[in-house]
Amino acid sequence: MSDALLRDLAGEVGLKPDWVDADNRPQQAGPDVLRQVLEALGLPAQSPEQLRQSLALVRQERAAPPSLLTLDQGRPLRLDRLARPNEAFRLIPERGEDIEGRLDEATALPSLAQCGYYRLQLAERELTLAVAPPRCPQVPELCGGRRRAWGLAAQLYALREPGDGGLGDLAALEALARSAAAKGADALAISPLHAMFAAARQAYSPYSPSSRLFFNELHAAPRQVFGQAAVDRAIAEAGLAGELHELESLPLVDWPGSARARERLLRQLHASFARADAGLRRDFQRFRRDGGEALLQHCCFQALQRRRDEAGDGLDWRHWPAAYGRPEAEGVRRFLLEQPEEIDFQQFCQWLLARSLQHTQRAAREAGMGIGLIADLAVGADPRGSQAWMRQDELLAGVSVGAPPDVLNRAGQNWGICAFSPHGLRLHGYRAFIEMLRANLRYPGGLRIDHVLGLRRLWVIPEGAPPQAGAYLEYPLDDLLRLICLEAWQARALIVGEDLGTIPEGLRERLAEHGILGMRVLLFEQAGGHFHAARQWSAEALATTSTHDLPSLEGWRQGHDIDWRERLGQRSGEQARQDREERQREVQGLARALGEDGIGGEALDGAIEFVGRTPAPLVLLPLEDALGSVEQPNLPGPGDEHPNWRRRYPAQAGQMLDIPAVDARLQRLDQARREGER
Repeated sequence: MSDALLRDLAGEVGLKPDWVDADNRPQQAGPDVLRQVLEALGLPAQSPEQLRQSLALVRQERAAPPSLLTLDQGRPLRLDRLARPNEAFRLIPERGEDIEGRLDEATALPSLAQCGYYRLQLAERELTLAVAPPRCPQVPELCGGRRRAWGLAAQLYALREPGDGGLGDLAALEALARSAAAKGADALAISPLHAMFAAARQAYSPYSPSSRLFFNELHAAPRQVFGQAAVDRAIAEAGLAGELHELESLPLVDWPGSARARERLLRQLHASFARADAGLRRDFQRFRRDGGEALLQHCCFQALQRRRDEAGDGLDWRHWPAAYGRPEAEGVRRFLLEQPEEIDFQQFCQWLLARSLQHTQRAAREAGMGIGLIADLAVGADPRGSQAWMRQDELLAGVSVGAPPDVLNRAGQNWGICAFSPHGLRLHGYRAFIEMLRANLRYPGGLRIDHVLGLRRLWVIPEGAPPQAGAYLEYPLDDLLRLICLEAWQARALIVGEDLGTIPEGLRERLAEHGILGMRVLLFEQAGGHFHAARQWSAEALATTSTHDLPSLEGWRQGHDIDWRERLGQRSGEQARQDREERQREVQGLARALGEDGIGGEALDGAIEFVGRTPAPLVLLPLEDALGSVEQPNLPGPGDEHPNWRRRYPAQAGQMLDIPAVDARLQRLDQARREGER
């Protein structure tokens, strides 16, 4: 009886005990795991009585009428649970004339031809409709009809430019974008720009942000907004010249040092902003006004977190006094009144980054790119951060997100981040999801959704439990896909979904139906060393040689990643020996595939041409492979001995594509793409 109730409760919540792993073997989460996950979700599940009470609560919550409904453009919508047949309605669009009428005999709303958000007024309630186009914008629409475009993928922090103070910024990205466009690139994908922790500059993984609604001000390029002379003046006034030069000379990014120096520069610029151009000051005021409550809350949190940490409460807002535990709490309101200058500074930083990003995207498009920048959307946020504090009712508490054991990590993974609550999203009309999409689509020409599998399900792990003691939690896929299509259509942006790992059956097909490009990675397009021919690759997915979590092509060929894992103790000597033997078979297999495709020359150059020959609408070449580097940006796994997210590129951003070997590789890729158009 108890097990039946347990499975009923898990089913109502969306927890799926049964799943298939990356080796295509059926797996099942046991009763103890399900109880632990349910308890972590705030649903007591230890006794039959607790299970019955939790089940009644969940069913009551699910029966509540929705505040937002999604539907497809040109399709009717049945409202039999919300209205009566022939009931009068009024539709109020964001733009245009109101629409009045009556539901039909089946309580269906007539189909709507225009995409967008509508307020639907019925006799007894009002709700929002999101009418979505069938597909996101496609590469040919954005690239002047070209069906086979290409671009580069860059780690923003790793870019170099004179005077950068040891950390890549958006001015360096602009220089790279202009150079790449001159080579024929239509896109430039970048590492996440999400807001990090103002109070903890030692935390620098861009995939564990404080908030996915705002930006990391350390990457702002003040000279794009104020001009070089104003920035030089601020550096002199702050006495920063020597420190910035020293940071710039380091082989790796010194995140704490660069953060301190950049913050001093930003504070100096803010202090003199009252003397800045009147047009810029008016633009800042509009930015503050348009940012509204969300911008104010985030900037308040950034300042408040630092103060609470200094007061001994720590970085984690969940352990702060109750007066600071929520955005509307009394202590927070008092802090806002007491610290207007600090809040203004945080808003200034967000404005500066936004304008830098806007400037860089405009420069990329003016240089000839069809898409321009492709931003990266992390799968979740740090539970100690701004977004979790601001949207407590819409994010999951008590569990973190990760991955079950798979071919990449046999122990499973716990990423230490929180994700949206499916119930919280529905209850609040998907507010947090929509605002996140808009924030990340506002300026770039495209968006890569990390771990897009999370639109269907996420592996959730109770706090303190090992990764394998988790379970899959289902998400409202149809609603999320429609909202992505609608927001991408409004932004005229390309959407890419990172669909690697343990992939739910049918998900790739659903993504393709909605025009969301999947990802195919050369290193994975094989079976036991037998690589798929270029012509066999998907025409509905982006193609790339590698990713930030994988070895570069040269590193892979040389087994450099295996050396690192053995050195760090992640693999024993015997395991590393077996890995090298398997790698040698794979390297030989790639050489055979290149030969069968008639591709000669250096292995690296040939592999780049090989990917260029695929029918993928877009090829993204990581800069690491364009440069022939053996190192990778991130080596997933325990410990911090590998310099994750700290490596810098060896040459200036605006010049490295002109290195003869790099230029030759890009020409080869560009030619392969152009030949595919014929």
